[in-house]
Amino acid sequence: MDKWECGACGYVYDPAEGDPGNGIEPGTAFEDLPDSWFCPNCGVGKEFFEKMS
Repeated sequence: MDKWECGACGYVYDPAEGDPGNGIEPGTAFEDLPDSWFCPNCGVGKEFFEKMS
């Protein structure tokens, strides 16, 4: 699964780790995150994230 980086603050969403602090289980692909999910560091929405190459 691909990692995604926040364009605002540089936070990297790693699907292998998920975001347990916000109820996202490890193994959750970025595409499967709810639309209400936001960057845990700076609070921007998913639209500010870009797939890492």
